[in-house]
Amino acid sequence: MAAAAGVGVTWLVASRSEVTAAGTFFATVAAFTLVAGVARLGAPTSLVYWPARLRAEGQHGLLGPCLRIGLVPVAVASVALGGLLLLAADPIAAVFADHDGRPATADALRALAPLLPAAVLTEALLATARGYRAVRPTIMLDRLLRPGLQLLAVGAVVGLWWAAGGPAPWVLALAWAVPYLPVAVLAGRQLRRVHTSAIANPTAPPPDQTQTARLRRRFWRFAGPRAVASVLQLALQRVDVLLVAALGGLAAAAGYAVASRFLAVGQLANQGISQAVQPRLAEALATGDTDRARDLFQTATGWLVLLAWPLHLSVLVAAPAYLGLFGDAYRDGAPAVMTLAAAMLLATVCGPVDMVLAMGGRTRWNLINVSAALAVMVLISLLLIPRLGALGAAVGLAAAVAVNNLAPLAQVRRAVRVHPFGAGTRAAAALAAGCFGVVPLASVALGGGALAGLAVGGLGYGAGVWMFRRQLAWRELTTLGRRPTITRGRS
Repeated sequence: MAAAAGVGVTWLVASRSEVTAAGTFFATVAAFTLVAGVARLGAPTSLVYWPARLRAEGQHGLLGPCLRIGLVPVAVASVALGGLLLLAADPIAAVFADHDGRPATADALRALAPLLPAAVLTEALLATARGYRAVRPTIMLDRLLRPGLQLLAVGAVVGLWWAAGGPAPWVLALAWAVPYLPVAVLAGRQLRRVHTSAIANPTAPPPDQTQTARLRRRFWRFAGPRAVASVLQLALQRVDVLLVAALGGLAAAAGYAVASRFLAVGQLANQGISQAVQPRLAEALATGDTDRARDLFQTATGWLVLLAWPLHLSVLVAAPAYLGLFGDAYRDGAPAVMTLAAAMLLATVCGPVDMVLAMGGRTRWNLINVSAALAVMVLISLLLIPRLGALGAAVGLAAAVAVNNLAPLAQVRRAVRVHPFGAGTRAAAALAAGCFGVVPLASVALGGGALAGLAVGGLGYGAGVWMFRRQLAWRELTTLGRRPTITRGRS
């Protein structure tokens, strides 16, 4: 649902707005997301890690202080940065919008600013619930309800302005952000429910001030590097749009945003699987159970390849058809699409490696990796965007993706003693490469076209998944978010 809704919002904005107005919307959402990443203070990862660890160690009395330690600063930071975004909308717009586009960009930023706390708290509250192994609220609220409401809201305003050439960017931005309000309220209610259940029969006495102070220091020592790393990680995902807007104009930014839209679909699969596995992995590493941690990592990677490789391979072999969905004005972005799709094949087969590194307590390493990747992306983008436009940004992002996956892959192998290349990963990669790579390319060579080949490959993929369902741990995937454990042999 989240993936379809995201593509739907992009299609509505791109197809019903002028290219410059669409670029304003995409650039504004990118800026809003970056500011929200700063306001989170790196707390969501700690809010998964520490509740999971405290529960595994039987320290239920510290759960309440842990929530206050993490959530209160995030709430304060989100309100403060929302106010700053409101006041500084004009100078921020001047950074990445040309002179003609600055008023519309500033108006869109001002429309989004009051909703920043709701967006930030939604993620923090749902992350905390996952620390109690409550994955269902994330699935229902953040993967289904929020994107569904965003699609409906954007669709409604587009419909109202259908005859007038499309709504103003600030109206689109407001419609996109308003759904965070009800979702934040519902996320708070879900967290209260799971927290109350967890402390109903505490197994430890209430903590004293010394224990709480020690937890506060450990919480923010863990979260500190992650705070910077999470902002840099968001920058890897969003700053490319802003760089294209600043160096190539808002119209070019719209083209690049459309070309890279499919990345968000693959990232949703990564996020969903990572969030389901994250608390269990934290418990396994906290108790020194390396074998179980390896099983979880390999199972999660196999699932990720199983879900994401068909998308990336399909976009790679049928890039013009994909871009044609958004209008003829965007078809020139095929080389950028193909570059990004190839990079995501590499990223996916490495699995949720940054999450494993973080759950292993190596958040500083995570920070170093993301910093290096961002530096590579910005340097290459600055050199290539003025010459190649969207393709230059795609090359920069592809290089950053390689750095941000290969470096932590080597680190988790050495420090945590796990790797992602189990039987499920190998089976999923072989199936996807054959069905969505070899078959479509053979169809093109025989004159049948890529789309016909993808249709045939999709049928074969379904059969192959069923044949190799045991290696792929398909039963566990279909019950993701409900089962408390994953049982699977190592390879």
